[in-house]
Amino acid sequence: MTSIQYLRYVAYALFAVGIINLRYQSGEENLGIRTLLIVGTGVVLFALTYFSFGKKVLATPAGKILAWIASIAATLFAILN
Repeated sequence: MTSIQYLRYVAYALFAVGIINLRYQSGEENLGIRTLLIVGTGVVLFALTYFSFGKKVLATPAGKILAWIASIAATLFAILN
């Protein structure tokens, strides 16, 4: 499996965790912004894995590192939030 396929799974997981976060933390302050950060990161990563320019960016070492840092940061934010 390629790193782009792994990023697709991570992006889908971020989207799902963001939606779960929205449901279970309803009534919390700034919930929309927190959910948007989690879901938005997932949606952007997911879109990058399908478009040709995104695949080119994610094929470079710098693109891979930036994508993984963003996905790990969003995942930690979702868990610790």
